[in-house]
Amino acid sequence: MRAVIQRVRCAAVHIAGKEVAAIGEGLVVFLGIGHGDTEEDADYSAAKTAELRIFEDEAGKMNRSVLDAGGQALVISQFTLYGDCRRGRRPSFTAAAPPDVAIKLYEAYVARLRALGVPTQTGEFAATMQVTLINKGPVTILLDSRKTF
Repeated sequence: MRAVIQRVRCAAVHIAGKEVAAIGEGLVVFLGIGHGDTEEDADYSAAKTAELRIFEDEAGKMNRSVLDAGGQALVISQFTLYGDCRRGRRPSFTAAAPPDVAIKLYEAYVARLRALGVPTQTGEFAATMQVTLINKGPVTILLDSRKTF
């Protein structure tokens, strides 16, 4: 399971011109599910997301989690995080889990994040979405449940 996590001032997602979710200060999580990912990957990734200390404390150091900061999360499914661009010019997405598997793990990640106390909004799985955000910092973190980076 891979995630691109951005600390944001605010974010929203639109589908077919209609806003379907929006958050204030918190995290936008672009989440990709790969072949072989399991519920353990979802649990690990959600816990890591909730506990990442990337919000500033009183001293201006990144020492607080989204929970500590009272922030929210907006989780967007994104199979393209498994795009392989090593050969040719068109990415291969064969490492991404098939939709019927990916949706279950996407939903497990979201459920776990909520259970950990993070108010969480979502886009719509497999929809074409327009995501707007104001990155605060900017702070962008890459997360991989297999710890390949």
